[in-house]
Amino acid sequence: MSEANSSEFVSKLKHYSINLLIVITAVTTVYLFYNLFKRLTTPQTEIRTEQVNDSTTLLTKQPSGSTLQIDVQNGCGVSGIADKFTEYLRSKGFDVVEMGNFSTQDIKTTMVIDRTGNEKNAKRVAQSLGVSEKYVIQQINKNYFLDATVVIGKDYEELNPFRHQDKSQTKP
Repeated sequence: MSEANSSEFVSKLKHYSINLLIVITAVTTVYLFYNLFKRLTTPQTEIRTEQVNDSTTLLTKQPSGSTLQIDVQNGCGVSGIADKFTEYLRSKGFDVVEMGNFSTQDIKTTMVIDRTGNEKNAKRVAQSLGVSEKYVIQQINKNYFLDATVVIGKDYEELNPFRHQDKSQTKP
């Protein structure tokens, strides 16, 4: 008799377990369909923009189309110069995307290399640094995905990043 009760109990337990599993599956399915319906009927939010200094920028702080992307290369052999130039250029609104050492370390005069064929942009970079326009050269290379490359020469102390630094250090 106890075996019969035990067998009947196990059978009922199996039926209850299967029913419980069916209910949980049904509730989960209803929940997923509800979320799918809600997502499909809710309008997508648009990317907001805000006006800052007469230029439109995304709230995600991505560079705008007018922001020049620049590579800064140390060609004078003095440690830390590329960092100072990068900091200066970023403070002027340029997007320095790469920094490193030039192939040689004996460049006498700082130069700006136009990489896209838009010499006007390279001249903007040169003017910001205080580099003469005669040292803006063109070497178009679409594989670089850059607007310009700055190669720092041994004349770096005569350029704007160091002139501004000297002025700020002399103020009380």
